[in-house]
Amino acid sequence: MVTADDSSTAAAAPSPSPDGRRLAARLGPVGVSLGQLALTDATGLRRGVRAIEALGFGAIWCGEASGREALTQAAIVLAATERIVVATGIANIWARDPVAMANGARALSEAWPGRFVLGLGASHARLVEPRGHRYAPPLAAMRRYLPQLAAAPYTAPRPEPPPATVLAALGPRMLHLAAHQADGAHTYLVPIAHTRWARQTLGPRPLLAPEQACAIAPDRAGARRLADSHLRTYLALPAYRRNLERLGWSAAACEGAGSDSLFDALIAWGPADAVAARARLHLEAGADHVVVQALTPGRTASLLDQLRPLAGPLLSGR
Repeated sequence: MVTADDSSTAAAAPSPSPDGRRLAARLGPVGVSLGQLALTDATGLRRGVRAIEALGFGAIWCGEASGREALTQAAIVLAATERIVVATGIANIWARDPVAMANGARALSEAWPGRFVLGLGASHARLVEPRGHRYAPPLAAMRRYLPQLAAAPYTAPRPEPPPATVLAALGPRMLHLAAHQADGAHTYLVPIAHTRWARQTLGPRPLLAPEQACAIAPDRAGARRLADSHLRTYLALPAYRRNLERLGWSAAACEGAGSDSLFDALIAWGPADAVAARARLHLEAGADHVVVQALTPGRTASLLDQLRPLAGPLLSGR
């Protein structure tokens, strides 16, 4: 998932009542990011998501960035599985106008009742502008987008329940929007301290679903081999750096793949039990659902190799 933070001060529109509690029950405490599995062929993708469902995870989160279009990928995963919830993490608001986004989400929700969650984000200028769009401040763009999303005309059968919507959010104003104009927030590249603060900012009802990157490795050096490329990608994006600096990290700590202390705060590493313990810390800090992103050197096989030993301690609560 790639998303930017808020920067506008425009007033929020009148808000619906969030449905975060019901959504949290549907998702369960732990989900999985599709990660490298999203880059395999369709046969491998279907096989992989069926294996993830069999392990017992509550949800699969699908991004898009430069891969498969998010709603199409969600349809492939929904069709290949039987009960697991599928969420976009995230669908870029610059990639689809509000009518296309709303009606794609409605179609998926009607076909697979209760199994689709629309995660929305404003992405980043360096990903949006090559597509021919003029990037605008994320908060202002999302505030314009959400009322149009809700008002989009739709003549096909309406889904019941309607699609839940969560916003990619880091800063206080986007979290406020997620609490009042959506069902909650999906946070990314965040330490435990951010989860605790985000819960206080959101209030008790909206969903809070942080991502937790992890690397099963015997030591930090091994974990670095799996995670440094991931961190270099995201720490190069201003929104994530600003968020970490707001939490007290220095600009120097955010350079390259991050300092060792920042690495330890952002990446859960060690044996499976240690990774599961980090996910539980997010839940204890106020998260409803933790999205585990297993960092791997390869695609289908290596992702499942990481997830299999995690499933027991993550899902048993040990």
